[in-house]
Amino acid sequence: MKKIMHLGFVLLSSIILFSCDDDNGTIIDDGPDSEIPSDDDPTTDDDPVNNEKAGDVEVLNEDLVYDGYILINDAAATSNRVYLMDKEATIVHEWDLQSGIGNDVELLPNGQLLGILIAEDPKIEYGGQGGKIQLINPDNSVEWNFDYSTEDYITHHDVELLPNGKILTIVWEKMSAADANQAGSSLEIDIFPEAIIEIDPITDEIVWEWHAWDHLVQDHDDTKDNYGVIADNPRLIDLNYVLDKEGDIMHANGIEYDEENDLIYLSVNFYSEVWVIDHSTTTEEAASHSGGTYGVGGDLVYRFGNPEAYDNPMGDRLFHSNHHPLLLSGDDLGKISIFSNGNDIMQSTAYEFILPNPLDLLANTDNEPTVDWSFTDPDLYSGKVSGMVRLPNGNRMITEGDFGVWEVTEAGEVVWKFSTTGFFWRAYHYDKDDSAIVPLGL
Repeated sequence: MKKIMHLGFVLLSSIILFSCDDDNGTIIDDGPDSEIPSDDDPTTDDDPVNNEKAGDVEVLNEDLVYDGYILINDAAATSNRVYLMDKEATIVHEWDLQSGIGNDVELLPNGQLLGILIAEDPKIEYGGQGGKIQLINPDNSVEWNFDYSTEDYITHHDVELLPNGKILTIVWEKMSAADANQAGSSLEIDIFPEAIIEIDPITDEIVWEWHAWDHLVQDHDDTKDNYGVIADNPRLIDLNYVLDKEGDIMHANGIEYDEENDLIYLSVNFYSEVWVIDHSTTTEEAASHSGGTYGVGGDLVYRFGNPEAYDNPMGDRLFHSNHHPLLLSGDDLGKISIFSNGNDIMQSTAYEFILPNPLDLLANTDNEPTVDWSFTDPDLYSGKVSGMVRLPNGNRMITEGDFGVWEVTEAGEVVWKFSTTGFFWRAYHYDKDDSAIVPLGL
């Protein structure tokens, strides 16, 4: 989980990362560098960001709102900012980044930023592209940098710091039109299926990897590879499920790690699903259909959100595009939250689910998890980005990508609402005395 991690963070204080971009195909250009007044500027009144307001607070119920700081990732071309604000929308800290964000930027317990940024000259430019992973210190200096961007691959959207100090991230990989045709694609163009890599930030080596192209099924051409019956192979990925995205056929946009079960949860936007992958495998096993704790190699251990994606007639479709898989902990262990954008139905919904235990995935069976909590509102709709986090008092903080941020109670009462012009990937919550905040000197 992208949780507040263990002793690995302490050991990692001086090594690791950061990111920006649109999510459904629009490229976002870098904005101008943020200007932070110097300490001796008499106009600052000892406030490093001069009490700037990030936007408007439309709703504030002081009796029910949970106090704390919010990390905002604004990937809009006109702003391209990462800042920390309070519930009155006053910016209390802003980072001066050397590169535009490729979407995810998260504040670690030691005060460093981890995220994906935009490579200097990216060759693959779908929305959410990055190519550069960094760990950035509170003084804006870069502690660690990892470039992974060529004509054949690029990191994108999201990163995950593992408890052992290594890094998971998502990669688009080029499959040439000829190779795609041999694999059974009907598109006759270059395609860019997903991969996951794990990086050792001490050595910059890739120590584990998984590739979607090793786990395909298609019913388009019985003379090509991967031919089979989609419905009979729920653990495999239908290569031709998405046919209208100009080569970006999957568009994964969020990665989450389950430490207890050594599983990876991957949000796959164009399939409107979350795929669950066994991380206990070796790289060789991850390329196969056997091995690992779950015995299926790199095939999908579980999937949910859209049974139509594998021709399953059982179970209701839950997602119409989705973002931000986040495993819950403590008394909520075994649950996961996710934001359904609601494309096609023009209505977003934030969900929490109870995952099945064990994780079963069977053909012609309702494999969907149980809805434990949900929130929607006639005004809640963003077709792109967005997400949700649970606050310590049980409130939920929901990012509406092209609007701002909501806070709602367990009962669904809106107790805080922030809006401003921007493009908001996710918002993260931090208590004011959090270890991540202390190094910022607020």
